[in-house]
Amino acid sequence: MAIGGGTGLSALLRGLKEYTPHAGGDLGQAPARMPEIDITAVVTVTDDGGSSGRLRRELDILPPGDIRSCMVALSEDEGLLSRLFQHRFDTGRSLKGHSFGNLFLSAMTQLTGDFAKAVALSSEVLATRGRIFPSTAANVSLEGWLEDGTGVAGETKISRSRVRIQRVALKPRRVKPLAETLEAIRRADLICLGPGSLYTSVIPNLLVEGIPEAMVEAKAPLVYFANLMWQPGETMNYKASDHVRAIERHARKGLVNFVGVNTRPITGAMRRRYAAERVFPVENDTPMLREMGVKVIGRNLLDEGEKVRHNSAAIAEVAVHLAAQARRQARQRARVAGQ
Repeated sequence: MAIGGGTGLSALLRGLKEYTPHAGGDLGQAPARMPEIDITAVVTVTDDGGSSGRLRRELDILPPGDIRSCMVALSEDEGLLSRLFQHRFDTGRSLKGHSFGNLFLSAMTQLTGDFAKAVALSSEVLATRGRIFPSTAANVSLEGWLEDGTGVAGETKISRSRVRIQRVALKPRRVKPLAETLEAIRRADLICLGPGSLYTSVIPNLLVEGIPEAMVEAKAPLVYFANLMWQPGETMNYKASDHVRAIERHARKGLVNFVGVNTRPITGAMRRRYAAERVFPVENDTPMLREMGVKVIGRNLLDEGEKVRHNSAAIAEVAVHLAAQARRQARQRARVAGQ
């Protein structure tokens, strides 16, 4: 199970997809020794900016953008149909800035009267290799409080804050998850959080009533993929342990079992470009994480390209190894209990 939002969750799903069978029955590009997996993605629905924000205000629906990106990441073939879902109109007074996929999901929601059903039907159109659920069917927004006591309303404004974020909350406070989400958590071999924006993509999912409790009851290990760089407006000066503390402050202590961190140095022109914006790599303070009871998994997780991004294949391989390990341990415990 993968939980989050934005481009980070899409990157993980794109890598995990290769461990699922194609429509023809063949396993993807994953190593033959690795097990086949089932994927469930739970996606945050607090976005209030861009095309998603406009559609939720005008049509009173949940924001479709992050879910659309996850659908495309899990699609059978990221070809013409997937590119169509990602196509963004650049002209037209009403259409400019909207993506076709967002409009498709909005139309499907109006036809079915149910956003979650619209996601499921749209996923069938794209032949996605996994299930995708919104973290809640409620029309929620995000509120934040900064260290100076200032309150901030809305995901967009929170992400642009220049003062350290103290905590965030959903409005309304008490919203329920889908029953399918709780069932998927109970059945999971592994729960993945992130990568993604800590306060606006990862944590909002944990604020939905019942989700953290279901995670604890499921006894599936949880791995958090830490961000590679500081994020302006959200996690400036954060070390890896600060990310874990924020997660557990909003959910419960001891929730995170593993942290996946990048060990490849970010150097040269790429580092200089980020440094010009006073943004630097997240420090892997491994001793502190271990003191917190978290196991650290260090790998080269860096993708090639002009921007610092997680490599889909690398983070997916970590997740699948942990899931296989957890499955073996669960079977061993079951055998011991049955003796």
